[in-house]
Amino acid sequence: MTPSLPSAHDKTLYTPGPLTTSLAVKQAMLHDAGSWHWEFNALVKSIRDRIVALACLDPATGWEAILLQGSGTFGVEAVLTSVVPTTGKVLVLSNGAYGERALQMLQHHRTHHLALRTPEDTVPDLAALDATLSGDPSISHVVAIHCETTTGILNPIARIGPVVKRHNRVFIVDAMSSFGAIPIDFAASGIDYLISSANKCIEGVPGFSFVLCRRPDLEATAGSARVLSLDLLGQLRGFDKNGQFRYTPPTHSVLAFDQALRELEQEGGPSGRGARYRRNHEVLLAGMKRIGFRSYLPHPVQSYIITSFLFPPDPSFTFEDLYRRLSDKGHIIYPGKISQADTFRIGSIGRIFESDVRALLAAVADSVAEMNLHLPPVT
Repeated sequence: MTPSLPSAHDKTLYTPGPLTTSLAVKQAMLHDAGSWHWEFNALVKSIRDRIVALACLDPATGWEAILLQGSGTFGVEAVLTSVVPTTGKVLVLSNGAYGERALQMLQHHRTHHLALRTPEDTVPDLAALDATLSGDPSISHVVAIHCETTTGILNPIARIGPVVKRHNRVFIVDAMSSFGAIPIDFAASGIDYLISSANKCIEGVPGFSFVLCRRPDLEATAGSARVLSLDLLGQLRGFDKNGQFRYTPPTHSVLAFDQALRELEQEGGPSGRGARYRRNHEVLLAGMKRIGFRSYLPHPVQSYIITSFLFPPDPSFTFEDLYRRLSDKGHIIYPGKISQADTFRIGSIGRIFESDVRALLAAVADSVAEMNLHLPPVT
């Protein structure tokens, strides 16, 4: 039997992270870095400064970017366990799995909290938010998910934030799947803490998350941290002391992120990258409709980060069959995560282009034919 040979290319990931990365980003990890060495610490400082600049924030006004080992979930938990005092109460605006995950964290840490839920295809109710904050002065912090990748819905943080600030509460934004590609106006949105991750729109690899916040605000939370390794202020003071992560840093992920930031700049920053992602999404949506798949979300709230598609009514369809056929053709998509509907998801982000999306669409059409599905085009 002739042994199978490795493919010349990895399968393309149509996922919201980890995602397909450039060859140069991969190659950046072919080096070792000393975690205590001054060159590595200088690189970490450079990355922190470039993240602040990427957010269009002024370091002279106290804005800092704090890197933390672990995935984006670690970053969210670091904020929730570092900045909320034991007397605080957190209101979470939830319309998907990541809002529910934040609530889970608060429950695990026995932090007072409240959920303001809307259906998974509906953005938060601003009138209900206003009434809740008016009626409960014990609420100290509000959490919103910018792009909820459960569905791909884009929550209007620029409209949510002013309501939160009118009531003088702290606004925390999970921008895991949006930062770096969707414009975020910190001042207009009243953002106090924003969390994102290396392996999303900046197109790095998994290994660390980062938090943007003002130093004076974080300093005021001294003594609130409930977890040693996730102590956000502790990590900032560690960087102040010697430029180092307090515990073993994700050295190779940092090297990859440095290259990813260079590529983001070369592409024209968030606006340039966002334009590519938007085009990917438009081509994907139009093509999937022609094949016979209907998207889950209404157009006004659909982001161009990831799109959920409903299972077709043909009883012969199974997601597992479609997934395996697409994988055999070199394309990896995502299962659904919606509680009230059967869906699967296709991402538009990562180092993919319109040509990749068109190749995926051809593979979907071929797979539908192979599965003997009869799907009328969606109008």
